[in-house]
Amino acid sequence: MTPSGKLVIIGGAVNKGSFTETDYDSNIEKNLNFFEKGILRKIINESRFKEDSVFEIITTASQIPQIVGPEYKKAFEFLGAKNVNILDIQNREQANSDPIVARANAADVVLLTGGDQLRLTSILGGTRFHDAILLKYQEQDFIYAGTSAGAAAASENMIYQGSSSEALLKGEIKTTQGLGFIENVIVDTHFVQRGRIGRLFQAVVNNPRTLGIGLGEDTGLFIKDETMTAIGSGLVILVDGRFIKDTNLTNIELGQPISIDNLTVHVMSQNDEFNLKTKELKIMNSQYHPMV
Repeated sequence: MTPSGKLVIIGGAVNKGSFTETDYDSNIEKNLNFFEKGILRKIINESRFKEDSVFEIITTASQIPQIVGPEYKKAFEFLGAKNVNILDIQNREQANSDPIVARANAADVVLLTGGDQLRLTSILGGTRFHDAILLKYQEQDFIYAGTSAGAAAASENMIYQGSSSEALLKGEIKTTQGLGFIENVIVDTHFVQRGRIGRLFQAVVNNPRTLGIGLGEDTGLFIKDETMTAIGSGLVILVDGRFIKDTNLTNIELGQPISIDNLTVHVMSQNDEFNLKTKELKIMNSQYHPMV
């Protein structure tokens, strides 16, 4: 069954400008770099009641929730959102409590911030809060948005550990179960800046049915029905392993380099679309014009 809700997964922000800077108001153009290409604006516009929607900022993944939460709250409010709340769930007991579940049920949008995705899934996974937002995503006009860790945790399986430089050596990345909002994909974030292409290659060769998604900084995907649309200012890398012809993965020892023959890679930029069912990419500014 196709979910009624929508996903927005974001690769993370580049390290320049912050909503917490003391000169925020006098340097708005600099400090709005994270959503100047419309990522947070897109979330508001696609939400059930637009600026009147109820937004919950979930800071569970972060070690500095007292900074991260107000940063996003200020950003959404600057764009006109009227009902923005911060929900700092720090343990599973809270995530199973009646007040937290009530806030999940009342929300039109949840945005899970960056930090540690393993912390995020270990605290929220399988709780009443998790069940509530997953059910809303399946049945209602509801948005799950996640940036960095929040994006990585959105998929059924997620990468939680692995060196960028060592990631194409057998056994160098570790995966675990994510929050399960989208199946048959695996998401990596801060993709371009941190050189994580090898991590995604290994995740896909481990299970070629899985589509690898690498999100660059200031870049995201808006996912509705079967279509993923690139949003933001950077690149989205897709790794498709369905047509792999050969690999040495099962014949080498742990720590040895992996070889892969015929791995398919796509690159998306703003407004490009990828169909998750047909696995076809539509480039919006394509130079290719098929004959009629």
